[in-house]
Amino acid sequence: MNELIVSRHDRVLQLTLNRPAARNALNNALLAQLASELEAAASDGDISVCVITGNERFFAAGADLNEMAEKDLPATLNDARVHLWARINAFNKPLIAAVNGYALGAGCELALLCDVVIAGDNARFGLPEITLGIMPGAGGTQRLIRSVGKSLANKMVLTGESITAQQALQSGLASDVYPAALTLEYALKQAALMARHSPLALQAAKQALRQSQEVPLQAGLAQERQLFTLLSATEDRREGIDAFLQKRSPVFKGR
Repeated sequence: MNELIVSRHDRVLQLTLNRPAARNALNNALLAQLASELEAAASDGDISVCVITGNERFFAAGADLNEMAEKDLPATLNDARVHLWARINAFNKPLIAAVNGYALGAGCELALLCDVVIAGDNARFGLPEITLGIMPGAGGTQRLIRSVGKSLANKMVLTGESITAQQALQSGLASDVYPAALTLEYALKQAALMARHSPLALQAAKQALRQSQEVPLQAGLAQERQLFTLLSATEDRREGIDAFLQKRSPVFKGR
């Protein structure tokens, strides 16, 4: 069975996690496939946006505990997962998570790594690692607090309790909630809307938005202005302005 199903929708790449018997647990092999597909998409000029999804019951219910149980301290220190997560995080184009069912542990961390999270009304997000005598180790403690704030993040990490789709929406973890049967459809619509825009502008905007969570305000403002200025030298910027003034739809070429 192919554990990662790859499909194309014009300029949108869809990556579907497909380990149903393991509740889409993210083992090293699946993370490696994700990383490789995203790296290929990053250099593919015909792809502007990527959507990651799972199935109706599970986005991804965590890391593969069978794989984790085999690792002692030296093996954990040298675990390839650190580099695999870094490769996924390096994707330079908009990344959307379409989440139905459980996004727990590493599955929640994968959703948090994405730029936009669209949830089905049956989605649940959580970091239950504390119940296993461990803690989040792929960005959960750092990204969750930036998404939902101190108090709720502390509660989720220290109790291991999950939150509903509506709670995720209210706290800022998710941007939208739809009926579960329509989650992927709406995620692909959002991706297609993004993909209509200049690829260069999308990448620059994503870079600036990421920086806003990682650097002081003045450094972020300087980076934003630099990226804004660089876009002024692109053909897409000229096309966008001309199209607006001429009252027509722009045709962006990524140049």
